[in-house]
Amino acid sequence: MAFSELLERAGGVGLFQTLQVLTLLLASVLLPSHMLLDNFSAAPPGHRCRAHMLDSSSEAPANLTREALLLISIPRGPNQEPQPCRRFRHPQWQLLAPNATATNWSEAATEPCVDGWVYDRSTFTSTVVAEGSPPPPAPQNSRLGLPCHPERLAHLLPFQWGLVCGRQGLKPVGQAVFMAGNLLGALAWGLLSCWFGRKSMLSWCCLQVALANTSAIFAPNFLVYCGLRFLNAFGLAGIILTSTTLMVEWTTTRRRAVTMTILGCTYCTGQMILGGLAFALRDWRALHLATSAPFFAIFLISLWLPESARWLIITGKPERALEELKKVARINGHREAKKALTIEVLMSSMEEEVASAKARPSLLDLFRVPVLRRRSCCLLVVKYAALPSPPLWDTELQRAGSAVGGGDPAGLLGFSHMISYYGLVFDLQNLGRDIFLLQVLFGAVDFLGRATSNVLLRFFGRRVVLASAQALGGLSILANVLVPPDWQGLRVAFAVLGKGCLGLCLTCFSVYKSELFPTSLRMAADGFLQSAGRLGAVVGPLIMTARQALPLLPPLIYGVILIVSSFVLPFLPETRGLPLPDTIQDLENQ
Repeated sequence: MAFSELLERAGGVGLFQTLQVLTLLLASVLLPSHMLLDNFSAAPPGHRCRAHMLDSSSEAPANLTREALLLISIPRGPNQEPQPCRRFRHPQWQLLAPNATATNWSEAATEPCVDGWVYDRSTFTSTVVAEGSPPPPAPQNSRLGLPCHPERLAHLLPFQWGLVCGRQGLKPVGQAVFMAGNLLGALAWGLLSCWFGRKSMLSWCCLQVALANTSAIFAPNFLVYCGLRFLNAFGLAGIILTSTTLMVEWTTTRRRAVTMTILGCTYCTGQMILGGLAFALRDWRALHLATSAPFFAIFLISLWLPESARWLIITGKPERALEELKKVARINGHREAKKALTIEVLMSSMEEEVASAKARPSLLDLFRVPVLRRRSCCLLVVKYAALPSPPLWDTELQRAGSAVGGGDPAGLLGFSHMISYYGLVFDLQNLGRDIFLLQVLFGAVDFLGRATSNVLLRFFGRRVVLASAQALGGLSILANVLVPPDWQGLRVAFAVLGKGCLGLCLTCFSVYKSELFPTSLRMAADGFLQSAGRLGAVVGPLIMTARQALPLLPPLIYGVILIVSSFVLPFLPETRGLPLPDTIQDLENQ
């Protein structure tokens, strides 16, 4: 574990670490925008069928109002609102009679929306769901009954957009494709970074994200869009893995916790930034471009970053590692490093690590060695327990959000998205009235939970903080089961407490997992655990589907799993104040 001594000879923590953290945070602050982008770019607007007489001024009788034309063209639903997916085959003139009712028609007189839809564009001028539809109506009034220039209506092709009515199931498919890209990307980049280095993979992933998501705005149909979003998610997983590992491996033991806390808070800030971007940019293409174009600049900026010297030494490249250490020392202004850092000093300090150099680590190594097998299995349990739970808290906060954002329906105060952890909710628009304000609220709650992690980790260690946060989060879930639905304030308080605890869990987990695996396998282990987390994020919403039949089942499952998993952590070693392990022998000596 002599690398910490070499890092001290290169200046310890100085200007280099500051510049490195700022560079990596540029990418990290935009990650939530991509992870939660579909909450806004694919928000389903209100809609109804396009009807010839209603939406064509040349066919409409001059003596009828818009409301009358809507009544004879679109059937009413049980709530007396126009049905979104049916229209009358022919105008129902009898509904204009003084004694007629809105239900005075037969189902046989209706048909699906064969000519497309008219969308409510009062919240979003354009979304992925509404692609392939007519342009928005005149800006002075955006109610559903207004004409939408049908002469410019594009015919919907087999893979064309219009993800409503019978095609509304395609939106979850697109989200599943995105999550699959995250899952596979975590596995792939974890291994590739162990084989080819951290820095080169980070730069490539930034370029891939920029190209894939920018190209998505030119996608001719939903199939191509999903493919590009898959590539985008694949690259995002690599950015998450490589940026975290580079930050940890170039940071001294004393500053590691605070660095990871800053990274976690940056994710939360990104959620709130997304809220502002989405509030300002109501067109999905403009939103995609605003969140993707900066990655071209980040790609160029990332080229200055040095490769992880730890990884270079472990993979048998001490000469290049020495060059990177001298580069860091020069940036830190440590001029004595030229004499203090030589190949002889490096080889003697890292003799054991160089001797154990292995070019191609494998995922199987995590389960071949007993000490790695125990740590991998324990962290898998913790990862699965922490990630399915957030949808419950998001739902509770979103219910309260309808009161927070109540009043003016168009008073959209903030546009946010994404959750810094992977149990994110992709149905924000269905659960709250003001989705922009809610996204900012979620980011603020997560920020508070993560900001406290550095102090707690310094005084209480990794195991105690992580186990306590998981247990307290589980107890908050179970306590909310006992609170009557009318006590909204108390329910929101428990929701905020639980969500904050889970944010704290994920920051602690990011620090802890990096300290439990050797340098040669750190990225492979991280990728494996990230992939397991994606599966947990998929399971969480599936558990929520049982709420309709058994309302108490999801909170009981979430709460019990969190509490039980906290008892797994005593089987892991405490790593507070210990240098990062570079070899398996380092782990056995702890």
